[in-house]
Amino acid sequence: QVQLVESGGGLVQTGGSLRLSCAASRRTFSGYTMAWFRRAPGKGREFVAALRWPSVTSYGDSVKGRFTISGDNAKITVDLQMNSLKPEDTAVYYCAAKNGGVSDPSAAHAYDYWGQGTQVTVSY
Repeated sequence: QVQLVESGGGLVQTGGSLRLSCAASRRTFSGYTMAWFRRAPGKGREFVAALRWPSVTSYGDSVKGRFTISGDNAKITVDLQMNSLKPEDTAVYYCAAKNGGVSDPSAAHAYDYWGQGTQVTVSY
């Protein structure tokens, strides 16, 4: 069992930046695939980014070039740096984990562990 705890959400203006962090109850991410998803009000869950440890990344089309996922095996965290934020980025952001690789990192059902989420609100 892996517990995931997200932090770093908040309110930011359009064009601003936020950095989300996902802390895991493990001593290493080796072998794991980690991901961020989000759910906006009234919408379904959307893939944001994934990291196949240690360095293979993938991104959703709506965030490419603006968001960066990275991992810190010393801190056992996976971070999501979000730049040039837009109001449409407003959502609850969730961290997810899978022990092993996934054929489709954007598929939510591929992940076994989920955090409780952190709210990100981007104002106009």
